[in-house]
Amino acid sequence: MQSLVTPLEASYYLIAKSLSVDDYARLVDRGFRRSGTLLYKPDVVRQCCPHYTIRLPVALFRPGRDHRQAVHRWNKYVLGEGYVKEAARRYPISKEEKSRLRNAFDLVNTVHESEYSHVKRPPEPAHKFEVTLEPDNYTDEKFELYKNYQHHVHHESLSEISPPSFRRFLCDSPLERTTRLVDGYRRKYGSFHQCYRLDGRLIAMGVLDLLPHAVSGVYLMYHPDFEKWSFGKLSALREAALALEHGYGYYYMGFYIHSCPKMRYKATYMPQQILDPESNEWNPFDDKMTRLLDTKPFVSLSREGRREFNESIGSSKEDSREPTADDELEDYPLRAPRDAAAAVSDGMSLFDLKIPGIMTAEEVVQGGALDNLMLHITQFGDVPFKRLTASLEGDVKDPRSLKGELAAFVACVGPEVARSVRVRIG
Repeated sequence: MQSLVTPLEASYYLIAKSLSVDDYARLVDRGFRRSGTLLYKPDVVRQCCPHYTIRLPVALFRPGRDHRQAVHRWNKYVLGEGYVKEAARRYPISKEEKSRLRNAFDLVNTVHESEYSHVKRPPEPAHKFEVTLEPDNYTDEKFELYKNYQHHVHHESLSEISPPSFRRFLCDSPLERTTRLVDGYRRKYGSFHQCYRLDGRLIAMGVLDLLPHAVSGVYLMYHPDFEKWSFGKLSALREAALALEHGYGYYYMGFYIHSCPKMRYKATYMPQQILDPESNEWNPFDDKMTRLLDTKPFVSLSREGRREFNESIGSSKEDSREPTADDELEDYPLRAPRDAAAAVSDGMSLFDLKIPGIMTAEEVVQGGALDNLMLHITQFGDVPFKRLTASLEGDVKDPRSLKGELAAFVACVGPEVARSVRVRIG
């Protein structure tokens, strides 16, 4: 892993050539996401539109009415009215089963209902719908779908869309693909493409990271010919079903941006949990959290708890002025992202800048996380950092020293990841 812990537009970046799914799962739970081999952690307190990590515990998921309608509408289209009528005659179901279907929504069975491999035949359905989970390898078929989607949906110029950019963005994952035996089932891990084909034509594709504890959605693309079928909802339901069916536990839908109306749909997949950007603890995404997000530019429930405690013991009685949002975040200097980036470029340590969710310099040193870091030096191979400590000048708060750079890296990724990765030097 190469460290590029440099603020740019209120985010912090790393490049990973190879990364285990276990380490990436730990990074995701510290607020990281990936784009190709680039890993990034938004500086939530300095963003104009804070990005919050959310996840859905799939065993508790209850799809809303619009979710159910979307998948039923798609299944009806794929199967066709003629098939539905004839199948009802050929394969009648009991009154008990009819009652169960009316009163309960079976997510897993419903998303598979119109797949050709699950359709009872004869008769033949109106369309042959197939969904496959494939390695995230490049193919011309996938690139053509991506090019069409980026051009017609995101209005990118065709000259800007190329096979190399597609490979970097959605094919060249650093995650090591593997399988493990879990509860008697061989579970897949790594990066995959979930491909949707209708009558042999690739019409949509979801890019997924399968992690030990979660299905993490990376990207979705679909052909504009099928825009009316709400593939955003269909793919989210299918990805949640994948997590439920194969025991991954959680479904990560990417960052949630409360100030962006286009992102609000993620909150309708309930019950969501939201990552506290300061404590890295998971909290319910409930009405209290929504009210806070409506009124504050930055929300940390651990910070709210401290504030409420201080108010309860009267620590704010001396100040009769109503506190502002800036007062509550006064321990964060240089709130403008460009000012923060400029200060770091001029030699300010990330420890002095303070980034939500990263370790302090004292935690890095006293916990021994830096000593356990393994460096890969081109001329010498793998070398534990503690073997170099005596020969390295500088302080952990000196970002222009190797010691300072590595300390900032450890602070961002956390002690567990720091113990297992190798940082390439030279």
